[in-house]
Amino acid sequence: MCGISGIVSRKTTSSSEQAIRKMNDAIEHRGPDGEGIFCHQNVALGHRRLAILDLSELGAQPMHWKDLYTIVFNGEVYNYIEIREVLLKEGYAFQSESDTEVILAAYDFWGTDCVTRFNGMWSFALLDKKKNLLFCSRDRFGIKPFYYTLTEEEFRFGSEIKQLVEEAPVINLPVALDFIISGIEEATDETFFKGIVKLTPGHNLTFDLTENTCQIEPFYTLSDQNKEVSDPDSIGSYISLLEQSVQLRMRSDVRVGTCLSGGLDSSTVAALASKNYNYQDKFYAIHAKSEEAATDESAYATLVSDHLNLNLKTVVPGYQDFERDMDEVIYTQEEPFGSPSVFMQHFVFKEARKNNCIVMLDGQGGDETLLGYERYYPALIRSLPWAERPKALLNSKKNSRLSMLEAIKYMLYFGNYKNRLNRVKRRAKFIRPVYLENYTSETLKKVSESYSDIRKMQNMELTRSQLPHLLRYEDKNSMKHSVEARLPFIDYRVVEFALNMKSDAKIHDGWTKYVLRKGMSALLPKEVVWRKNKLGFNAPENLWLEKHAVEMEKAIRKSVILNTIADLSQLDLSQQDKRMRWRMYNLAKWESAYNVQMDN
Repeated sequence: MCGISGIVSRKTTSSSEQAIRKMNDAIEHRGPDGEGIFCHQNVALGHRRLAILDLSELGAQPMHWKDLYTIVFNGEVYNYIEIREVLLKEGYAFQSESDTEVILAAYDFWGTDCVTRFNGMWSFALLDKKKNLLFCSRDRFGIKPFYYTLTEEEFRFGSEIKQLVEEAPVINLPVALDFIISGIEEATDETFFKGIVKLTPGHNLTFDLTENTCQIEPFYTLSDQNKEVSDPDSIGSYISLLEQSVQLRMRSDVRVGTCLSGGLDSSTVAALASKNYNYQDKFYAIHAKSEEAATDESAYATLVSDHLNLNLKTVVPGYQDFERDMDEVIYTQEEPFGSPSVFMQHFVFKEARKNNCIVMLDGQGGDETLLGYERYYPALIRSLPWAERPKALLNSKKNSRLSMLEAIKYMLYFGNYKNRLNRVKRRAKFIRPVYLENYTSETLKKVSESYSDIRKMQNMELTRSQLPHLLRYEDKNSMKHSVEARLPFIDYRVVEFALNMKSDAKIHDGWTKYVLRKGMSALLPKEVVWRKNKLGFNAPENLWLEKHAVEMEKAIRKSVILNTIADLSQLDLSQQDKRMRWRMYNLAKWESAYNVQMDN
């Protein structure tokens, strides 16, 4: 796990070591264990190393292969051992024990198709001197980031936006309006910064150094992986796949631990990981306890820890911690984010580093792949034949917090774009008419349309409306503290199997994530497996935001951007819901942190 930097000059035949070093310095936190720079003609590559596999200098980057290729790589190819075995039989030899060298050999043997053989998370740039091109790739779901800018003068890329941002960057107003009005984040390849974009997950980018052109092509599309599972033992098969995923993600030459909220997903990961932990010390788990009773899951985390005999470390962030780390987290995340819960994750990874847990497993993706949110009920019901819908509607209230009336309201609301658009616009009526009256959201429209089909909705959640912003939080928070986060539920084999299972394996008699509950019944306490209240590292935001109200109002009133797009003189912040107040405050703090300007 590391950070990468790159510059391709489109106007000169030389590269700037000073410029690439400056980009590298901006991400020192991503790689405190080493630094590397490589300049070749008009290409400059940089790398910051967080040593996870092969801690020797043989694993350092940029890494070279027979003077043909040079790579800078961020991530992990978990099945590198299996790929290396294949390549050894083909006559390849290896100098290191790193997955980076395996990528180079795989590229030499399979060409750009090598990425289809990788099971992992990655962003890399590989300079092919033979073909005079730069081959870049981002993993299937975008677990690892790849930001870039493309101008007439340069192509620049990096692991973080701060490597690319100018001194007075310009706001990408449509993205900001989507965030303030609809709460949408990470739904497209654009960022909050005008001119800085992301490489689409599951895509390759090839920069032809001879023609000076850039081409982007997909190598993986989730919508193409539609093969209904007819396995009579789908529960056993799913748990087996998930356990294989966990085992692969335990491969490390440094300590591995896990995040433990006390919910089903993180508890599952903890159970499967500790089961395969073969060291003398106990398996570490880190929990963030909310100081607000309504969002406190520490009892469940303790229950799981005792059951699995874990070494549980609990942090209890208070308002003073929240206030103290405000600027740090805002700067770390690089773009506005939807709720203070991001801070709880920040404190978890901070504690992980303190305990020398350099690799941390986490449960992201379980809800999106196994229908874990109650808002999935409407899409499921609408996907069923008419004759089956009444029974499904009755079942929805059996084992969830969702009443039948609420389920009907969800069906009428979530699947209707006009209703949703009108509602969000009413709540944002303080936005000036020039922006609000013409506001439409293509993302909101596509999300609403997807609620007519459960498979389409899950694809949307995984690729646009839900998982992308969770992955961004995870990457930024973990790497800020020089910790690698690994996500077993987002192994592509696990995702595909989950999506292709029949719906009643995921929601059954009102139970969400039924396949996981049944599969983990023998390994976890029943109080955790069959719990209905879902939280997951929730911050005590009612308490924190109430104490922070004065500071929030000051920042909002001071914001040039908010004063431009909204009539703040007519705004009573106390009448806005807490999430709207947070989004406005977060945008104002981000504006200040990065000196963001309105476009002229």
